[in-house]
Amino acid sequence: MTSSTADLISLAEPERTGPQLGRTVICRGGGHLYTADGTAWIPFGQRVRLFPEGMLMGATGIVPAAKTQRHKVTGDVHLVLRCGDNVLFGRRQNTGFGDGAWHLPSGHLEAEESVVAALIREAEEEVGVVIRAEDVRFSHVMHSSSSGGRVAFFFTVTDWEGEPVNREPEKCSALGWFALDALPDHMIDYCRNAMRYLADEVSFSVYGW
Repeated sequence: MTSSTADLISLAEPERTGPQLGRTVICRGGGHLYTADGTAWIPFGQRVRLFPEGMLMGATGIVPAAKTQRHKVTGDVHLVLRCGDNVLFGRRQNTGFGDGAWHLPSGHLEAEESVVAALIREAEEEVGVVIRAEDVRFSHVMHSSSSGGRVAFFFTVTDWEGEPVNREPEKCSALGWFALDALPDHMIDYCRNAMRYLADEVSFSVYGW
């Protein structure tokens, strides 16, 4: 076979084939062949043809290349409810994570929900206060290594309606106000770090990487 119909390639070092799609190749040893859309394992001596769709034509037919998996990031929202220099915290219980620690009112971002809408929802569900979207101020975002990578948004609110009350006593044993320069001793570590960044007016951080 001549190079006009096939090229001999070695996959000891993966070959990225984006510009060479449409070539017919023979593998000189098994390896991963990288296509535009993913990879496929090519056995010794296998003759394959590369296609733009990220598929390989071999002796046994078309073999789809494995797709590169994109990480789906979990989003969390955290409420920094401020009254002067004091911030509202709740003491966690019966959650299975960080129980006994003081933590900001927080929760997961739901499908088809903006981070601001999520914050407003969580504020009413957890501490019974009503917040207007225009009173929500972005303060910090943290990309942590938890669960393979998640993003925590922190928003500060100084104007709201209603008196904070513990509306989830099964998950929160108490509410308490703490000064920014005198945070509780027992906190979840990433939240403590975020509060330090907030105090220094640092808007972005990474944690655990």
